[in-house]
Amino acid sequence: MLFHTTMLQLARLQRGNILLKQGRLEEAHIDYEWVLRLDPLNEEAQRAYRDLEPVKHDLELAYILIEDRDYIAAIDVLTRLLQVCPWDGKLREMRAGCYEALNDLVNAIGDLRSATKMRSDNTEGYLKLSQLHYKLGEVDESLMVIRECLKLDPDHKQCFIHYKKVKKLAAQLRTMQDSISQNDYTSCVEKANAALKTEPEMLHIVQHIKGRMCHCLNKGGQPSEAISVCSEAVKLNAEDVNALCDRADAYILNEDYDKAKEDFQHAVNIDEHLQRAKEGLEKTQKLVKQAKKRDYYKILGVRRTAGKREIMKAYRKLAMKWHPDNFQGDEKKTAEKKFIDIAAAKEVLTDPEKRQKFDNGEDPLDPDSQQGQGFNPFAHGFNPFQGGFHQGGGPFTFKFHFN
Repeated sequence: MLFHTTMLQLARLQRGNILLKQGRLEEAHIDYEWVLRLDPLNEEAQRAYRDLEPVKHDLELAYILIEDRDYIAAIDVLTRLLQVCPWDGKLREMRAGCYEALNDLVNAIGDLRSATKMRSDNTEGYLKLSQLHYKLGEVDESLMVIRECLKLDPDHKQCFIHYKKVKKLAAQLRTMQDSISQNDYTSCVEKANAALKTEPEMLHIVQHIKGRMCHCLNKGGQPSEAISVCSEAVKLNAEDVNALCDRADAYILNEDYDKAKEDFQHAVNIDEHLQRAKEGLEKTQKLVKQAKKRDYYKILGVRRTAGKREIMKAYRKLAMKWHPDNFQGDEKKTAEKKFIDIAAAKEVLTDPEKRQKFDNGEDPLDPDSQQGQGFNPFAHGFNPFQGGFHQGGGPFTFKFHFN
């Protein structure tokens, strides 16, 4: 009989401890009291029984602090409570609400994720958790969580409404990223605008979309539009190093090297190991030096984003204009120099490898450059002075042709 009573006391004590961890304070109180009636000297039961009153007091205090919107103090009290009642989902939901009120969404998500695991039918918890992921800009995670809500209750109206919106946006973001992967930057911008219509308000999501749009406008050769959208993305998140670098690249295309340098430097200050920003700074410094020398884009009068067709069109027009046969005397010498520069510009800007070097701040035809080869207008089958070029002052006979 004594053995049976002892085992029963132990069982009630263990159950009381579990109930306390679950936050079921009144039920735990009953179990501890029952054990102490049979065994007043039971130290574990005495200690747990004594702890119940401070826990109840803290719980009342937490409700008061939340009602007074003193969320920081409420979090401290709830954290203390959770040390005693770690399996109380309600306490975690309360603390998650406080974190959300303070815009600490990461900690709010952590508490809600734990809370949803403590109840098998917590549809409201899954809905709230999905909404927090969405608010944080984590669209795929939001979609995954809201599906859990619909698994529990396929007819849950609020979950279904949220699911439809998140599913649509997730698909739009995926197609936008696919367009980037395929270098289809026009489609990317279109998809980004469609995504902004689906979600025009959530700051983290809007910032992400504008950051991607900024990248696509820049890569698509629309630097002015890219600068505008990149600036919006940076305004929403001043530490978006990708948007900063994209805006810097757009500034380079607009030949605004000072602003490009500022953006690359800002990105480096945020992440000193960001190779793209460090290389961008070096490139900008080279371009500043290059701008003081021969600028092939300016020689042909084309933008840095110009395609080969536009470059060749400008080249033909200027070559015809400055053909030395059109000039006499001292003007002929000026024309010859311009003609050589025009030929050099065409040589560089129609050769992808040479153009890339020039865009990176290195003149591939500059003999003073570390890798410069110098420009030989008679190399590669191109001779701007096709025919008799007499250094002794005789007439030029030009048969001008275009590569």
